[in-house]
Amino acid sequence: MKKSMIALLLILVVASCKTKEKETESTQETTEDLIVEVASPSLEIGCYTYDANGNKVVMKITQINDSVMGQLDYSLKEKDASSGTFSGVLKDSLLFGNYVFMSEGIESSREVAFLLTGNQLIEGFGELDETGMAFKDKENINFASSMPLTKSECD
Repeated sequence: MKKSMIALLLILVVASCKTKEKETESTQETTEDLIVEVASPSLEIGCYTYDANGNKVVMKITQINDSVMGQLDYSLKEKDASSGTFSGVLKDSLLFGNYVFMSEGIESSREVAFLLTGNQLIEGFGELDETGMAFKDKENINFASSMPLTKSECD
């Protein structure tokens, strides 16, 4: 009787270990699948455009290396248009850079930020420093623009 009880106990322990191995393998496979699905969006050379309600914004990416270079043009309803160059850096899904532009014949510059999500660039807005040309705190930028720039054909 003791031998049959011991044998039954051994069978239960072995079966229990195999079930835990299968659960661990299943969890690892699920985690690996999730990692693959959460791949970062990629910025592409070409145009990202918003054109609606009398507003047009075009970011034309011309170079993507250690830095991102391009042309950025704003033509906003009831405001002066501005056109200039963008030079920045993409880290993770955040594109930070300097926008040097002409508006009413005067050259200016300011820091700009975009969140890359899917095939869109969402411009970020936040409190500016005392110069009015740079973000005061890059950690507190709001990427909730109502004018998302969507990957498009260049004109």
